Amino acid sequence: MPSPRSLTKDEVLAILGRGDTLDGADLRGTDLSGIDLQGKSLRNAKMGEALLVRANLSGTDLTGASLWHADLKYADLSGANLEDADLDFSNLEGVTLKGARIRKTTFPLKRVKMQDVMNSVQTGRRLVVSIPDDEDDEEPI
Repeated sequence: MPSPRSLTKDEVLAILGRGDTLDGADLRGTDLSGIDLQGKSLRNAKMGEALLVRANLSGTDLTGASLWHADLKYADLSGANLEDADLDFSNLEGVTLKGARIRKTTFPLKRVKMQDVMNSVQTGRRLVVSIPDDEDDEEPI
């Protein structure tokens, strides 16, 4: 039996055009850069390693979604529901979280300080990501 494949950006747009939700959708590795998912439902969606650069995810329901290692650079997550979502190892550079719900959300805490996350939720200030010292060090040959 063949393994299921991830949806393409065109398939995602077609689903949204029909007014369906993307709850539980497999979007792993899909390039969704610049997509407008404002207010859509992606509960428990699998979005690991997806490209969501400059995506509009404001007001989106991402409860329980896996965004592990996703590229969310400059994405708008204002007002999004990120409860129980996994953002570990994600690129959150420039992300806006104003008013987002983040209870039990897993953040890449080696790259982002929780205080900065809370500040973004409260003020809308974009996140600045730091590279941990241990990632700069290379193993000697």
